[in-house]
Amino acid sequence: MRFHKAELFFFLLMILVVAGGVFSLAAFSAATGGHVVGGIETSADFALMGAVLAGLSVVCGLLLVYPTMSSSLRERGKLQQMTESLSVRSLNLEHAAVTDSLTGMYNRRYFDDALSEYLEAFGHIDKPIGMVILDLDHFKKVNDTHGHDVGDKVLREVAECLQVFTRYHDVLARLGGEEFAILSPNITERQLYNLSDRIRQAVSELRIVNGNVTLKVTVSAGLAIWDRTESGEELYRRADKQLYEAKRQGRNRVCAA
Repeated sequence: MRFHKAELFFFLLMILVVAGGVFSLAAFSAATGGHVVGGIETSADFALMGAVLAGLSVVCGLLLVYPTMSSSLRERGKLQQMTESLSVRSLNLEHAAVTDSLTGMYNRRYFDDALSEYLEAFGHIDKPIGMVILDLDHFKKVNDTHGHDVGDKVLREVAECLQVFTRYHDVLARLGGEEFAILSPNITERQLYNLSDRIRQAVSELRIVNGNVTLKVTVSAGLAIWDRTESGEELYRRADKQLYEAKRQGRNRVCAA
């Protein structure tokens, strides 16, 4: 077993202290006529040796033990700072892994994981779960006509609009491109429809200003309520099918399964 340098210096210091104590005890015994023989001279010699060992203990403590301990504490502090920095960086990376960088919303990865957890959790307590899939209408035309920077601005403003209408336990995500999704537990089909239609109307009232041009956008939505037997993928397909039905019927509308 290998000892750290600080441990070795500590053992040396303890040996010196113990030896100094032994000589001090011997000097006291000699001076008081104890079992140690030699009289006053022997007592003086023992006292001198005790003083020398005490001095060596102080020197060892100041020149060896203290610098080593101080260095170790500084190194530990640096390691702690590095660990804390890495922890923060890890949390940031973890957050980035489940967040859409453009809108600040959750991404598809987080949405899929949340969907699986919600189905399991709310299935146990027999509560409904609703899903809404939303897609901006004619968004490709916005990018082609005004550029992707303007398209990104539109997506950010639509994302902010969606966040206004969702509850704290709803999961709101950007699935990719101009497609968004809401996972809303403990909600009826009528409530989910009304929520989706309020969002649709709010988006249609947005005015995105780009220089001298003011853009208006609309959104189509499809929704479905979990039937408590289907998988998350099957629920998503039903909601997505209703989204395409809303598109087919002329866009800027909500369709329910």
